[in-house]
Amino acid sequence: MASASLLKTSPVLDKSEWVKGHTLRQPSTSVVRCHPVAPSGLTVRASSYADELVKTAKAIASPGRGILAMDESNATCGKRLASIGLENTEANRQAYRTLLVSAAGLGQYISGAILFEETLYQTTIDGKKMVDVLVEQNIVPGIKVDKGLVPLAGSNNESWCQGLDGLAPRSAAYYQQGARFAKWSGFYSYGPPFEKFSDFRQRFPCVIHTDKRTVVSIPNGPTELAVKEAAWGLARYAAISQDNGLVPIVEPEILLDGDHGIDRTFEVAKKVWAEVFFYLAQNNVMFEGILLKPSMVTPGAECKDRATPQQVADYTLSLLRQRIPPAVPGIMFLSGGQSEVEATLNLNAMNQAPNPWHVSFSYARALQNTCLKKWGGRPENVKDAQEALLIRAKANSLAQLGKYTGEGESEEAKQGMFVKGYVY
Repeated sequence: MASASLLKTSPVLDKSEWVKGHTLRQPSTSVVRCHPVAPSGLTVRASSYADELVKTAKAIASPGRGILAMDESNATCGKRLASIGLENTEANRQAYRTLLVSAAGLGQYISGAILFEETLYQTTIDGKKMVDVLVEQNIVPGIKVDKGLVPLAGSNNESWCQGLDGLAPRSAAYYQQGARFAKWSGFYSYGPPFEKFSDFRQRFPCVIHTDKRTVVSIPNGPTELAVKEAAWGLARYAAISQDNGLVPIVEPEILLDGDHGIDRTFEVAKKVWAEVFFYLAQNNVMFEGILLKPSMVTPGAECKDRATPQQVADYTLSLLRQRIPPAVPGIMFLSGGQSEVEATLNLNAMNQAPNPWHVSFSYARALQNTCLKKWGGRPENVKDAQEALLIRAKANSLAQLGKYTGEGESEEAKQGMFVKGYVY
C-alpha cells in the first residue's frame, strides 16, 4: 500500500471530521429576521454545517492542488476499460480505481477526488476502503449525486437532470460514508436540434445510465426554459448538499461541440453563469461553502480559429470577474476534451497574476488518459501508470501556481481528447 504523503502547508481537515464512523449530525436551521423589512420579509439561513463547509472548501482549494475527477459511471468506466481491451467487470473497475487512489504522493497535488457511488463504498484490491486510502493521502472524498436526464417537455428537444427526489437522505448517507463534497452537473451543448427522441438517445446514450448531466441543445442559443431549469436544479442540489454537510461543486458545463468562435462561447457562458448564481442566491446557498466547476471559455472544437492559452485566459478571467463573487473559494476548471497539455497550458496562463479565487483544476481524462494507456490492465504496469498520473498531477499543480513550462511533455499528452457528443 502506498505511503501517505501530505502537503503540510495546505489547510487540512482533521481525519475524524470526514471518515466513516463520525457521528452524523442532523441538519438544523436557524432563522434570523431583520426589521423593518419589505412586506415579503427577509430570511437568512444558517446551516449547522456552515463552519465545516467553509473549512472543507478551503482545504480543497489549497495552493498547488486540485481535484481528480474519477466519478465516471460504471458504463463510462467500461468504455475506458474497453479502450485497453478489458471487460467492464467490477473487479477490473476496482483494480483501476485502486491504481488511482493508491499512487504514492498523490496528495501533494490532489486535494479532492470525486467518486462514483460504487467507488465510495468499494474497497481496494487489498481490502482497504477507498475512502480511507484517500484520507491517508490528505485527499477529501467527494461523490457524484445526480441521477440522470430526461427530455424537458416544452423545450427545443433539450433535457433536465433528475435526482432531487431523495437527495437529502442520500446525501446524509454519503456524508456518513465519508464524503465531504458533492457534484451535480449542468450540461450545455452546442449542436443541431433533434428531430425525434431516438436521435436524442443516440447522441446522449447516458439517458439509460446513472451518470448523467443536464443537457441543453443549443442550435441558436439555449432556450430560456432549459437554462432556468438547469440553473434551478443546480441551486436546489447545492442547498440540499449544504444542509447535509457536503460542499457542492456547481458545474455549468458548456460542451466543446460546434464550430462557433470564442466570442459565442463567452456570450452563452455569461448568460448561463448569471442565471446559475441568481438561483443560488434565491436558494440561500452560502457562496463561501461551494466550489465552481465551469468550462474554460474556448472556441468550439470544430472552429477553424483556434485560441492561444493567453486568449483563453483573457476571456475566461474576464467572465469570472463579471459573474463570480469573490466569496467563492475555488474555481476548479474541467478539461472538457482538451488535450492533457492544452488543459494545463490554459490553466497556467490564468495563474500568471493573482486572482480573487483559487483557480485550479478538476480533471478526469486530462489526468487519466496517459495513465490508463500505460496500465493496459497489466499488474506489472501499475507503477508506470501511477508515475504517469503523478506527472500529470504535478504539471497541473505547477499550473495552479503559474509555474508550468510545458517542457518535456510527450507527444501523446499533446493529443486532443475531444469526442463529439461525449457523455459521462
